[in-house]
Amino acid sequence: LTVLGYSVAAALTAGLGVVPQAVNGVLPRRMMGWSTALAAGLMLGVAYSLLDQGLGDALWQGGAGALVGLAVVHLAHMGTGTEDLDLQRTEEHDPAYGYQVVLVSSLHAAYEGVAIGAAMLLSLPFGISMAVTLAVHNVPEAMLLTAVVRGRGMSLPGATLLAVATNLNQVLLALVTFALGQAVPALLPWAVGFGAGALLQLLL
Repeated sequence: LTVLGYSVAAALTAGLGVVPQAVNGVLPRRMMGWSTALAAGLMLGVAYSLLDQGLGDALWQGGAGALVGLAVVHLAHMGTGTEDLDLQRTEEHDPAYGYQVVLVSSLHAAYEGVAIGAAMLLSLPFGISMAVTLAVHNVPEAMLLTAVVRGRGMSLPGATLLAVATNLNQVLLALVTFALGQAVPALLPWAVGFGAGALLQLLL
């Protein structure tokens, strides 16, 4: 229930990403830059904390899991044609671009869900701190997503719901990772490594 509650809360915070546009009407480019930097910094912090707290003596399992995470993210982006996608082209009117941004946001949320589930397996206080960090991260990430869809005429309520919806798989992956880790404890260093590797690949 703790994993469910905090992962749901993290997903819901993405809805706050529409607030700057509700206030200003348009997301300033400078704010977009700062929001991207903030999201990247928080993601880097989560990845480092996972590796620092979670590997212990299981270095080779965690390292192998990290390599798997790196590979999965790379292949997923290659397979969807989003490996070089610029998430700040809010003036782009190509319909395919909007779908790609939504897809990328959803993929990112899935990897973050693995990180939350792995952190909760290490300890609930640590997992809660990671969930809160990713909840804060979801806000600037959603600012970019909602700026793109708002530029295509979507309403504020619609953009808010879409931002939350793209993070729902974060909840699912957090629960699945936690459940698998409890059932098979040997998977924990692999899950920790995978979550950290996936988040680091997103920054490359």
